[in-house]
Amino acid sequence: MPPKSRREEYADATRQALIGAAGELFVAQGYQQVGIEAIARSARVTRGAFYHHFADKAELFDALIAAMQEDAAARVKAAAESAPKAKRIGAGIRAFLDVCCEPAYRQLVIDTAPAVLGTARCREIEEAHVYGLLIGALTGPAGSSEKARTNAYLAARMIGSMVCEAARLLDGSDDPGALKAEALKVVDSMVGTLAPDKGGKSAARK
Repeated sequence: MPPKSRREEYADATRQALIGAAGELFVAQGYQQVGIEAIARSARVTRGAFYHHFADKAELFDALIAAMQEDAAARVKAAAESAPKAKRIGAGIRAFLDVCCEPAYRQLVIDTAPAVLGTARCREIEEAHVYGLLIGALTGPAGSSEKARTNAYLAARMIGSMVCEAARLLDGSDDPGALKAEALKVVDSMVGTLAPDKGGKSAARK
């Protein structure tokens, strides 16, 4: 691709500044309490610059959630690829649980996004990133049957939901370490029956 012009670089920087500022404000004050003026001021841009990039606050929030999910997917993929082949699914799931336990992700992606963006849009973003990785890992080799693909999709959605719920329970737990270990055992047992490369051991087991 040809190099970006200075105007394009400035536009990208402005967009990222708005997304970053919005993320910080939403975490600190809550989505409903933050206005467009405050976001623009925090990003050190004009209100007009805001509307050049986003139609409204909800569109900005959509971009923020997509960026957070893209980052989460990169971290999950890196964790999976650094593990032995038989343990990649488990390594990815453990990395995803770590992401879900981060306050900003839990607050914005898990708790706030469904109410602001709707369930359908949240699923679309999830499946373009983290959930898509899990669906691919559980589907098996190319040419898998329609039933295998359907089962992989259902399993990925269920496992992802389990991980998100575990993150909620870990928040404020008296013994988060023990609870996290138990949560991983539950997910491990489920993945062990679904992973395409079955060798007598769970693909998620350490």
